[in-house]
Amino acid sequence: MPKLRKPGLAGGLAAAVLGGLLSCAAAAADAPRIGQPAPDFSTADSGGKTVSLADYRGKLVVLDWTNDGCPFVKHYYKQGDMQALQKEYTGKGVVWLSVISSAPGQQGYADGARADQLTRQRGAAPSAVLLDASGKLGHLYDAKTTPQMFVIDAGGKLVYSGAIDSLPSTDPADIAGASPYLKTALDEALAGKPVSMPLTAPYGCSVKYQ
Repeated sequence: MPKLRKPGLAGGLAAAVLGGLLSCAAAAADAPRIGQPAPDFSTADSGGKTVSLADYRGKLVVLDWTNDGCPFVKHYYKQGDMQALQKEYTGKGVVWLSVISSAPGQQGYADGARADQLTRQRGAAPSAVLLDASGKLGHLYDAKTTPQMFVIDAGGKLVYSGAIDSLPSTDPADIAGASPYLKTALDEALAGKPVSMPLTAPYGCSVKYQ
């Protein structure tokens, strides 16, 4: 009777690679899709109020994944560029929801008091800061980096997903020379136009999930 052979190293590696590819494919299949309804959610904001996406039907919504310890996030706050975007678009009726998905003990974790303190210290102007220490909201949107931006139109459909701009840099001087992906998407959506570049590759720090 022939002996059964154990898989060799090559076979084990092949199985691991295949497993990784299948996991990535499953994650991509579960991620929200451009042009489709954005996943609804209910979560607490920094003041303890429950916020749902459905609350904002009829308005343009930005979901902005953030982590104050991430150099790529600091880069956009350092000279007031993120704050300027928040103030400009909330002034135009856009709802801007900053989301903190860092788990307790991880870089960027914040409870309500710390989140509000950061908003005051930085002169930030989101409509609300959503606390997602469990990572449930982050996984619902397949958020991978900080910063990572999503734009949802007045009808509740996802119209943009990806990077804030085209240059994965931590030098604030580079902001002026980058293609402003998020700003362009918001301007087009506010004008009732299709977003010309609805999907871009996000960059930054990995979201610090549990």
